[in-house]
Formats: sequence, structure tokens, C-alpha cells
Amino acid sequence: MSALLTRDQQKSAAAARAVEDVKDGMLVGLGTGSTATYAIRALAARVKDGLRVTAIPTSQATEAMARELGIAITDFHRRHRIDITIDGADQVALGTLDLIKGLGGALLREKIVAAATERLIVVIDETKLVQRLGNHTPLPVEIVSFGWETVLDRLTELGCEPKLRWAGRRPFMTDSGNCIADCTFVEIADPLALEARLAAIIGVVESGLFIGMASRVIVGRPAGVEVIDAPLRRIPLDGG
Repeated sequence: MSALLTRDQQKSAAAARAVEDVKDGMLVGLGTGSTATYAIRALAARVKDGLRVTAIPTSQATEAMARELGIAITDFHRRHRIDITIDGADQVALGTLDLIKGLGGALLREKIVAAATERLIVVIDETKLVQRLGNHTPLPVEIVSFGWETVLDRLTELGCEPKLRWAGRRPFMTDSGNCIADCTFVEIADPLALEARLAAIIGVVESGLFIGMASRVIVGRPAGVEVIDAPLRRIPLDGG
């Protein structure tokens, strides 16, 4: 019997499978975080073997890594639609494939890239699969820095416990110059309704709820890789 994969090996195997979906000439969105790092390395290996792609990164850290590994970088000034994005997630709801993302601190840029993508492929290990979003994983919410105290008050009214994310003695700042409130819910029964309520709060820039965006989730498990395709895309990318 072959040995079971460690958690890091699960992530690596899932990322390698995701990169198999990238074809020559594609524009690829590159996610942020530990699991996305495996995908960037796997993509760079294919580029070294002759695959021709360009990429739009979701963070400064991802851009620096991709450039160092030889992946060509572009931006939305040149291309407005992305063929495929490979990213991680903090939670994935079974059945719907709705996501919580943003613990890596790049949720706004990740969501902009996801919304401009034809196919969002999410790479996770099996610990990220849940029946319902919430519970032990906080929901990151990107907020403006001015008056963040009042924004946290409004977030509390939604039934969560929000905490401003800190980096040492200063509030954590995203690449876009915003703060992040990590909001703990016992359970998120209706993610779409919660997303709408969050968007209505003045001072909230974006939430880490990615509803109906994932086309495919690739799960690294101890015994191998599982591919889960979304039953249907419930929210068109153009909003129609």
C-alpha cells in the first residue's frame, strides 16, 4: 500500500493537477497564499518546459514570486478577461462550492481577478471542505482605514464578532491600502444574503465571500486528488 500524502503534499498534488488545465497562450490569474504558491511553482515548471502564458497576479508577493520564476506578467490595462485563475481558499462549502477567502490578506484583488475570469479553479487540502461556511474560520472583510472603529460596530450588528487584523503594533494593511476585519460567525446560513448586507455597510470595501464563482475545486487528500466541478454557475460574471 502506498504511503499517504502529508498536508503539504496534498496541496502540491492538487496544485499540479490544477495547472494541467492551463493551455498554451492563456492569460492566467495567480492567487495568493500558501496553496497558490504550489500552483505558481508548478506553472513555472511548465513555462520552463515551453508553455507560453502571461499572468495577472493578485498581490505584490505573488507578482514578485512569478517574475522570479520566469512567468510573464501583464495587467488589466492590456487584457480585460482572464482565461483561468488558480487560487486557494480558506473554506469551501460542499454542494455549492461557495468560498471564504482572504486570510492571506489579498481578498479584494483576488475577487477582482475572479470576477474577470472565465474559469476559477480552487486548490485546497481536504481540511478546507465544510458543510456550511463559517464556524471556526473567520470571514475576512476589507474595510477602509478611516473610522474603522465605527465599521466594526456595524459588523457586530450582523451577529458576528469582528476583530481588526494587526501587524505588530499597527493595523494590517492590504496592498490596496485598506484594513481587514476578521469576522467570526457561528455559521453562515445564507451567504448570498450576508454578502448583500455587508456590501450595504458604509466603509466596507469587499467581503471574503466568493459566491457562485468557483468552476472547479481540486482537493488534495491523503490518498490522492479529487476533482469537484460546480453543478452550475449560479451568478454570471457579467452580473446578468
